[in-house]
Amino acid sequence: MITDLPPLNAVRAFAAAARHESFSRAAEELHVSHSAVSRHIKLLEEHLGVLLFERRIRQSVLTPAGQAFHEQVSVALAQIANAAASLRRGAALRKVTINVRPSFAVRWLIPRLPQFMALYPQIQPEVVTSTLLPDPAKETFDLVIRRGRSGWATTLQPQRLLEDEILVVAAPSLLHSTALNSPDDLSRHTLLVSRTRASDWQKWLEHCGLKPLRTSPTLHFDHMHFVLQACVDGLGLALCPASLLAKDLASGRLICPLPDLRQPLTRYYYALASDAAPEAQVFIDWMLAQIHQDAMDNQVQQLAGNAGPRP
Repeated sequence: MITDLPPLNAVRAFAAAARHESFSRAAEELHVSHSAVSRHIKLLEEHLGVLLFERRIRQSVLTPAGQAFHEQVSVALAQIANAAASLRRGAALRKVTINVRPSFAVRWLIPRLPQFMALYPQIQPEVVTSTLLPDPAKETFDLVIRRGRSGWATTLQPQRLLEDEILVVAAPSLLHSTALNSPDDLSRHTLLVSRTRASDWQKWLEHCGLKPLRTSPTLHFDHMHFVLQACVDGLGLALCPASLLAKDLASGRLICPLPDLRQPLTRYYYALASDAAPEAQVFIDWMLAQIHQDAMDNQVQQLAGNAGPRP
């Protein structure tokens, strides 16, 4: 019966001591003192009414009763360990680990996660950020998202996820004080630059057929999400991927003063790890639905903007 169980901590100490034939080594394995192991085994012997070990000067040897008990206890502890491992594996199937760049996590993924968690409360998304392409041989993840198809591990098969483009954005308060009605006004503004995308302004100007801006002051930041926060705070103009702007544009925190001057960017791709949890595909389908809805919303906004006020 369950009430006849011996003290389980004492059983665990006994199993370790029997396996090592040493109280000291059992203590090291269990991260307790030698005396704690000795007390556990004495308690177990008193509970069972038999001696389990012969205490010698430098060795503890199982008695016949101890040997018989150890054989059965080892099987029982292994069954408990296997049962716990099975439950952990079952729980892991409900977790999806997504490896993304920090800016994509902060500006695209995390603001949308509450909706996913409301739709799929049985799935736990875990967001891991990195600027490097992950190696499945060294890292554990279910899903990875990056720009472009180059540099991926051979075990990953990148699939198209999201088209993107870069555009100029600013806080409304900044444009109220210093207008930006045409590219000629760019030189009147501070340009915000991310060190991870240091050449964006030059490439954008070249793509749009504009002259280099030689007199504009610049502020440099480590990552794009810092650039965007500085932009929201009105410190200057930012060139930003449209994929990272949806929430800021929708809320009015940022606006696009030169909407026709856009430069295409390398699209985003995703890939599943070979041992990805089944729920990873659910997460991908949800992302694709989000991207489709964003495209529909953008079309509606563009049509509304093109219609303009009626006479």
